[in-house]
Amino acid sequence: MKIGIIGAMDVEVEHLKAELMGAQVERVAGTDFCSGRLGEKDVVVVKCGIGKVNAGICAQVLADHFGCTHLINTGVAGSLDAARLDIGDLVVSTDCVQHDFSVGALGYAPGLVPGRERPEYVADAALRDAALAAVAAVAPEVRALSGRVASGDQFISAEEDRRRIVETFEALCCEMEGAAIAQAAEANGVPFVVVRAISDKPGSDGQAMDYATFERASAERCAKIVEHMVAAL
Repeated sequence: MKIGIIGAMDVEVEHLKAELMGAQVERVAGTDFCSGRLGEKDVVVVKCGIGKVNAGICAQVLADHFGCTHLINTGVAGSLDAARLDIGDLVVSTDCVQHDFSVGALGYAPGLVPGRERPEYVADAALRDAALAAVAAVAPEVRALSGRVASGDQFISAEEDRRRIVETFEALCCEMEGAAIAQAAEANGVPFVVVRAISDKPGSDGQAMDYATFERASAERCAKIVEHMVAAL
């Protein structure tokens, strides 16, 4: 087993990098990949940068260059269900969709990539269960829900955008990388899961302030949960 862990920003992966034993850095496709051992597991940790293209590139490199057998995406996300998900809560993916992908003019359903039968990319059940178990062990006070993660190359802040994503895709949270990692994982036959801590709530007053305030705490909590999860795999 060799586990690739992807975060978009430094704050999402710096804790994991600091915990690596025997860390070695290799630069591939303009990005630094940090290999080492996390507990008893071989892992490669990478900050992919923001957005689906960056995430997809890194997922592919992890699969074919580093030979990773499992992929985990860690980081923060915006809640799409304020009634059930508040800042600090956690979402573990059942599946992922691209909320900004559309060839509807050609008769395709929202988010459906031509050549596929369905828009969602299904996460690995064993990885999902391991993530939820890690939350219970590391942060039992945290509310963790499994559900759909919606990704797009947009920071969602407006209520109308939040409503559209919920009504179209029934997603629990939104972010900017998970579905691209999921698509690359499926193409390579590699199991994946997305684990995201809620840092903000689109459509709420003071969203930008919430994000700036809670980004680091949420990201670090998520990374610690992923660290425990990896040790248990």
